[in-house]
Amino acid sequence: MIRSKARYRLIALGAVFALVLVACGGSSSKKSGSTTPTTPTTAPLGQPASGTLVLAAEQEPSCSDWIASCAGLSWGVWTMQEHTMPSAFDIVKDGSGWNYAPSILLAGAPTLTTSPSQVVTYKINPAAVWSDGVPITSADFKYTWDQIANGKDVYSKTGYENIASVDDTDPSTAVVTFKPNQSYGPWRSLFGSDYGVWPSHILAGKNRDAMTKNGYAWSGGPWKIAKWNRGVDVTLIPNDKYWGEKAKISKVIFKFIPDTAAQFKAFQTGEVLGVYPQPQPDSVDLIKKGLPNAKSAYTADTGSIEALWMNNAKAPLDSVPVRQAVAYAIDRDAIVARLFGVLGVTKASQSLNPPITAQYGDQQAWAGYSLNLAKVAELLTGDGWAKGSDGIYAKGGKKLSLTIVTTAGNQRRELTEQILQEQLKAAGIEMKIKNQSADQLFGTTLVKGTFQLSLYAQTNTNLDPGLCVIMCSANIPAKANSNSGQNFTRTGIPALDPLLQTVDSSSDNALRAQNQIQADRLMAQNQVTLPLDPLPNIAIWSDKIQGNLSDNPITAMFWNMNTWQLRG
Repeated sequence: MIRSKARYRLIALGAVFALVLVACGGSSSKKSGSTTPTTPTTAPLGQPASGTLVLAAEQEPSCSDWIASCAGLSWGVWTMQEHTMPSAFDIVKDGSGWNYAPSILLAGAPTLTTSPSQVVTYKINPAAVWSDGVPITSADFKYTWDQIANGKDVYSKTGYENIASVDDTDPSTAVVTFKPNQSYGPWRSLFGSDYGVWPSHILAGKNRDAMTKNGYAWSGGPWKIAKWNRGVDVTLIPNDKYWGEKAKISKVIFKFIPDTAAQFKAFQTGEVLGVYPQPQPDSVDLIKKGLPNAKSAYTADTGSIEALWMNNAKAPLDSVPVRQAVAYAIDRDAIVARLFGVLGVTKASQSLNPPITAQYGDQQAWAGYSLNLAKVAELLTGDGWAKGSDGIYAKGGKKLSLTIVTTAGNQRRELTEQILQEQLKAAGIEMKIKNQSADQLFGTTLVKGTFQLSLYAQTNTNLDPGLCVIMCSANIPAKANSNSGQNFTRTGIPALDPLLQTVDSSSDNALRAQNQIQADRLMAQNQVTLPLDPLPNIAIWSDKIQGNLSDNPITAMFWNMNTWQLRG
């Protein structure tokens, strides 16, 4: 599944101890860099949990009901969800790249049969228990499926709505049977990093949203939510009933610091010991300068694509020639090099599929759109537009004027807007800037479709392609889906839907790739939106944190936080 970057993430700085970022090549190559400064003597690992770790969180989630549409922010996953919700599969890196691996929730790899209907059988680890000591059972799988497939105000029902039943007769075995002719290829993503598995013995027959949206006391992971101070921080404490590796730190506090510069200042003063911010201009400068007593890791192997999203149902962008003209008016490579050149990312993305799912699509689908003012003129004049004395095209007495909206206060996006504004003006297209808070943008504006252009990122929450959730016509927010659809661009191409649906449902990876390639080319042909860049990941942490710290393109740098320890 893809989450709007309404599930946000990104970058951090470097260390004074000779941080070297790979600065060559384009965005299509996978690059990484890291430093290992002199490591002070540390306390032995394996001691009882101790110490308080404070980390910076760039976004505060709107809610912690991970099934609901309000749970779109990635930082909700990174600060709470992944630490408290058991998951059927983990996302790990092996010799072939990032792959799914059965988690310790399961007794082994699930079994899959595909005929006459698809059936997945999960054997649950007998040691797996909730934080109150009650075993995790097949009833929890059944409850989770029912809440997503049949509930209201659900972020996305993709995959779960294909399921006909979950047999929980045997508490240790969940048998998931899919509807006839509705197999689901990415089945490993179910009951995983998107939603996890929920405790039926606590929530069944009750108002799940009311009981979870402001935090919850139970857990099926290594941590529990101790307290959520809205607008300030959220505190995690160890789950002493966790059956896996128990947390080694007695308290972790995620402090909400939305301003990137403030995050770095907090890191420099020791107020926080780890940051995972977006790559703002100031942070890129700090990457070059470095910070003392720190370690870092950099990777371009991400699950995110930032794009210039276009409302295909809002004039004048309801015209394909106008959308195409906008694409030809922009020098995307120049924008990407300006933003991320120091990180080695200098070429625009040519696909809406992020690097971690590159094998499924056409990574050059949008390559034909480059700065070409002659093409802009050809398209617009052919669509009935004429350039006025002020240099701006007009039609029927109305200027070709567009308004863009993004998250207010985001320096990188504001810089991108300024560059776009200048480039479009040079091509005869006016662009106005009207930014909003993240809550207003993702909670109201995009849902209601009261925008023309928007700048944000979409983030994969698993390793499968899944553009149907943001591009299929059935997912346009409407009364039929309780306005929970994520097709904010209002893309409605009849030939596109079956292609993306096949990508979602087929268990034949070759067929999925073939259909995704066709879908990419069809979307590019209609210029439904314009991909800009793969947002690079950089994590930085104080050398006071000991353990195996590394980045995960789905679960960020916090994925194994239960194994960390504080020096001294």
